[in-house]
Amino acid sequence: MPPAVTDSLDIWAVDSQIGADGSISVDFLLPTGIYINLDVPRDATISHIKQLLWKQAHTYPLFHLLMEIDSYMFSCVNQTAVHEELEDETRRLCDVRPFLPVLKLVTRNCDPGEKLDSKIGVLIGKGLHEFDALQDPEVNDFRAKMRRISEEKIQSLVGLSWMDWLKHTYPPEQEPVVPENFQDKLYSGNLVVAIHFDNCQDVFSFQVSPNMNPIKLNELAIRKRLTIHGKEDEEIDPADYVLQVSGRLEYVFGDHPLIQFQYIHNCVMNRTLPQLTLVECCTIKKMCEQEMIAIEVAINRKSSNLPLPLPPKKTRATTSVWDICSPFKIVLLKGNKLNTEENAKVHVRAGIFHGTELLCKTIVSTEISGRSDHAWNEVLEFEINVCDLPRMARLCFAVYAVMDKMKTKKSTKSMNPSKYQTIRKAGKVHYPVAWVNTMVFDYKGQLKNGEFVLHSWSSFPDELEEMLNPMGTVQTNPYTENATALHIRFQEYSKQPINYPPFDKILEKAAEIARSSDNAAMAGRGGKKFYIVLKEIMERDPLSQLCENEMDLIWTLRYDCRENFPQSLPKLLLSLKWNKLEDVAQLQALLQIWPKLLPREALELLDFNYPDQYVREYAVGCLKQMSDEELSQYLLQLVQVLKYEPFLDCALSRFLLERALANRRIGQMLFWHLRSEVHIPAVSVQFGLILEAYCRGSVAHMKVLAKQVEALNKMKTLNSLIKLNAMKQSKAKGKDAMHTCLKQNAYREALSDLQSPLNPSVILSELHVEKCKYMDSKMKPLWIVYNNKMFGGDLVGIIFKNGDDLRQDMLTLQILRLMDVLWKEAGLDLRILPYGCLATGDHSGLIEAVSSSETIADIQLNSSNVAAAAAFNKDALLNWLKEYNLGDDLDRAIEEFTLSCAGYCVATYVLGIGDRHSDNIMVRKNGQLFHIDFGHILGNFKSKFGIKRERVPFILTYDFIHVIQQGKTGNTEKFGRFRQYCEEAYLILRKHGNLFITLFALMLTAGLPELTSVKDIQYLKDSLALGKSEEEALKQFKQKFDEALRESWTTKVNWMAHTVRKDYRS
Repeated sequence: MPPAVTDSLDIWAVDSQIGADGSISVDFLLPTGIYINLDVPRDATISHIKQLLWKQAHTYPLFHLLMEIDSYMFSCVNQTAVHEELEDETRRLCDVRPFLPVLKLVTRNCDPGEKLDSKIGVLIGKGLHEFDALQDPEVNDFRAKMRRISEEKIQSLVGLSWMDWLKHTYPPEQEPVVPENFQDKLYSGNLVVAIHFDNCQDVFSFQVSPNMNPIKLNELAIRKRLTIHGKEDEEIDPADYVLQVSGRLEYVFGDHPLIQFQYIHNCVMNRTLPQLTLVECCTIKKMCEQEMIAIEVAINRKSSNLPLPLPPKKTRATTSVWDICSPFKIVLLKGNKLNTEENAKVHVRAGIFHGTELLCKTIVSTEISGRSDHAWNEVLEFEINVCDLPRMARLCFAVYAVMDKMKTKKSTKSMNPSKYQTIRKAGKVHYPVAWVNTMVFDYKGQLKNGEFVLHSWSSFPDELEEMLNPMGTVQTNPYTENATALHIRFQEYSKQPINYPPFDKILEKAAEIARSSDNAAMAGRGGKKFYIVLKEIMERDPLSQLCENEMDLIWTLRYDCRENFPQSLPKLLLSLKWNKLEDVAQLQALLQIWPKLLPREALELLDFNYPDQYVREYAVGCLKQMSDEELSQYLLQLVQVLKYEPFLDCALSRFLLERALANRRIGQMLFWHLRSEVHIPAVSVQFGLILEAYCRGSVAHMKVLAKQVEALNKMKTLNSLIKLNAMKQSKAKGKDAMHTCLKQNAYREALSDLQSPLNPSVILSELHVEKCKYMDSKMKPLWIVYNNKMFGGDLVGIIFKNGDDLRQDMLTLQILRLMDVLWKEAGLDLRILPYGCLATGDHSGLIEAVSSSETIADIQLNSSNVAAAAAFNKDALLNWLKEYNLGDDLDRAIEEFTLSCAGYCVATYVLGIGDRHSDNIMVRKNGQLFHIDFGHILGNFKSKFGIKRERVPFILTYDFIHVIQQGKTGNTEKFGRFRQYCEEAYLILRKHGNLFITLFALMLTAGLPELTSVKDIQYLKDSLALGKSEEEALKQFKQKFDEALRESWTTKVNWMAHTVRKDYRS
C-alpha cells in the first residue's frame, strides 16, 4: 500500500495503519466484566473474530459463567455515534468501522423489534433512543400516529400479486409531456425496439407503433420467438411476462403507450435503439417473495420503545379562548448567558405574529446593564385580546445590546455588528444578540401557561421584521450549554385549561355571524363595477404588496373572488385580519366551499405567509391530485416547507409519508432530502421522526438504502485521504493510490452492486477502477466510473463532492427540469439536459456525470497549441461536432446545438446564473449543449476589484453563432430561427412567472447563501418583466439579446483569461 493513502484519522481506511500482517488491536468487553485485548485480522468477519475471542476467553477467569457462543453477539458505537448491534456476522470488521476498536459482547436479543430499531438508527444517522430521551408528549404522540400509518401500509403489502408489488417497488417512469415533434425521429412513423430474452441469447428487433401498449409488444415478441423455435402451437400468456429496460431496474408495463415511457421517449429523442428484456414473472415473484420475508418479520415483531397508551383521562372542563377578553400578557422573568459587553445596555423586544403579519405593536422591555445574567420580572402586555389570538400565533423575542455609537469600533468586535441589521436612534446603536420564537398555543390547541425556558439562537437572517425573526424556527436551541436563555411565564386567565375552539365550533360561529348580518344575502357582491379592479389586483405576482384599501376591497368582495378568481385565495388570506376572531371564523367557513386549486397554484399556500392549519390542509388536499411524476418535480420545496410547520403532526408530513410509502422512487428521494439535513439542530427531531416512520413502513427498502449509505461513507473516507495527501504528491501518484484503495475488498464491495442514490433505476454494478479519478478543484471531487450492464452502453459515472453545498445546484437543476416540462407542454422541446444532482449530507453529495461530453474549454484547447488563442478559435467547436457527426448526422447535431443553446440562453438569463465560462459549459457529441456548476444565481455575478466580470445577460459567443449558422457567415435564416426559439421560450416562461417566484420563496428556509430573503427573488420578477405587458417584456428581452451579441467579445476575453489560467495550472 503506498504511503499516499495513510490517514491517521481513520484506522479502517487503509492497511498502513495496522500491523504488517493485516491485524488490528481490538479491546473486547465480556458480560462477566472481563476485558481482553486481542490482535485480529482487519478483514476478518465478525463470526471469525468471535471464534478467536472465544478461544482466548478460555484462558481467562469466569469463563464458566458464559453461555453458549451463539447466545452472544457484538455491539459497538459506529461512525455516526449510534449504538449498533452486529447481528449480521458475515460482515467484516473493516466494513463495520466502529468509531473506536472496542467491541462489547452482549446477550443476543431475541426481540426483532429492538433489532429493527437499531437498524433504523444506523440508517438515518440518529439513534432512536434520542427521541425516547426527549420525554416530549408531542414527540411520543407523533411517533405513535406515524407508526400506525407505517404499520397499516406494511400490512397492505402482504399478499400483493407480483404485478402490484412491481408497481409499488419499481413504478414505471412516465414522460410528463410528449412533444409533438417526436414523429420526426421515428422510422416511417414507427418505433424500432430491440427485445432480449431473459436467460437466453435471443434478440429480436421490431418496428411497432409508438402508441402500442407494452402487453401487445410482449405478445409480438413471444410469438416471434415461438415461431423461430418451431413452437407456434404453444400457448403462452403475455401477461406472465414483463419488459425490463436492459441493464436497469426499470420496467415497462401498464396501459400507457410505449412513447410515454421515459426511457423509450429519451431513446427516440436521442435516436438510440431502445433495448428491452422480456422477463418471466417467476423472476419477479422471487424478488417479491424475498421482500415479503422481511415484511413478515417486521409485522411479527414485538412493539418496542413506545409505551402502552395510558387509560383515557376523565375529560376536564375547559374554557374556550374566545371567552377570554383580557389583553394577552406574559412575564419576562430573567435572562442567562446574555454574552454582552459590560458597558452595554440590554433590552428584549417581543412581538406576536401570524406568518409575517404582526398582530399588534411590538413591546420593548426596560433596559438593563449588560452582564451575563439579569432578572427583569416585568409584565409585557400586548395590545391584543386573548380571544383574538389565531391558532397559529407565534411569540417572537429578540435580545439587543444598546451601545454608544463612538464605542462600537473597539468594544463590539466579538459581536460582528456589521453582519446583522441594526437600529440607530438618539446616537445609540442597537445590536442583535439572540432570538427565539415559541407558539402561543401548544400542539393540542391549548393556550400555554406556566414557566418556560427558551434557549435562543445567535445567527440572524439578512431581513428582520421589527428587529424580530418570525420566519425562524419555533424550536429552542438544543445546544443549551452556551445559548442565551430567556425565562418567561405565560399569564393564567382561568383555573381550567384554555383551548382554541374545535373546527365545528368555528363553523358555528361563522353561521351565527352570517345570521346576524343584515345584508348576509348580498355579502361580498361587487358586480361588474369592481370586476376590472379585482382582476387587475389578482393578476399581480406573489411579490406585489397590497395596500390597505385593496385588502379591504378583496375581503369585502370575497364571494366574487371565490366565483371569478379562485386562484386568488393567497391574496384573500393576506387581506384577512387574523387578529379578529369573527373574520377568521368566516374565512374558515368560506374555505369549505372554495373550489380546488390546481396543484401548481396550491403550492403558494404552503409558504410561510399562510400558517393557518386549515389553509395548509386545504393546500395539501389540492396536492393530492398530483401524479407521482409531478410530485417528484416539487418534492425539494415540499421538504423545505416542513420547516415552516410549527408542530410535528401536520397534513404535509402525513401526505409526504403516505406518498413515499406508496412509491419507492418517491421514498428514496424523500429519504435523502430529509437525511441530508438531519444534522441541522432546528429540524433534527422533525426530520428524524419522518425518516423513522418511512423506514418502519418500508422495511424491505432499508437494505437498499443501507447499501447506499455505506457506499457514501466509503467515498467520504477516500476523499478525505486524497485531500490529506494532495499536497505531498503528484496527481499521477495520487491517482495510483486511489486505484490501489478502490481495489481493496472493503472499498470494492461497498461501492459495487447498489442502486444509485441519484436514480434508483440505475444499477452501479462493477467498478471500472482504471477510469476512476479525482479532479483538481479544491475539494478534490471523486469521479467514480462503473461498467454498464447494457450491451454497448456508455460507462456510468458519478461525481462525489465533499465540502461543497450542492443544494443550490440541486435547486437550479430542478428549475431547469421544470422549464423543460413547461416548454414541452407548449410544444417546444429545447433539448435541456438537467443531469442528476443530490445532496446526501452536510456539504456532501453526488452529481451525475454526463457521458460523451466535453467542456468548451477542452474542445478549444485541444484544437489550439496556444492557450491564449484557443478561446478565439471560432472553428474549434464546429470541427469537433463534424468529427463525431457525418452527413445527415451533422445537420441533426447542429439542430440539437441550436435548440439547446436557445434553451440555456433563456434559462441562464431568467435565473441570473453567473460565473459562466468555457469550463462550465459542455457539449455532448450529439450536439446537445448544457451548463454545469451553479454556484452563482439570481444575478449574483462574480466581480473583481468591485467591477462585475460578467457584463452580458447570457452567453452567446461568435463560435456558438458559427455552429448555429452551419459555418456559413450570414446564414440569417438559421440564426433567425434560433432567435425565434429564444423569444418563444422566454414568453412561455413569463406565463408561469408566479410559479417560479413561489418555488424560490418556498426555498427561503433552506439557508442557501444566495437565497436568503425576498429581495433575492426580486431578480426573477425583473428578468421575467412581470407587471409589464407581453409587448414590453419581449422588447426588453430583445434588447438583452442584442446586448449579448454586441458584448460577445468581452465574454471571449474572460474565457481567454480562464483558459490561460487553466493551462498554467495543468
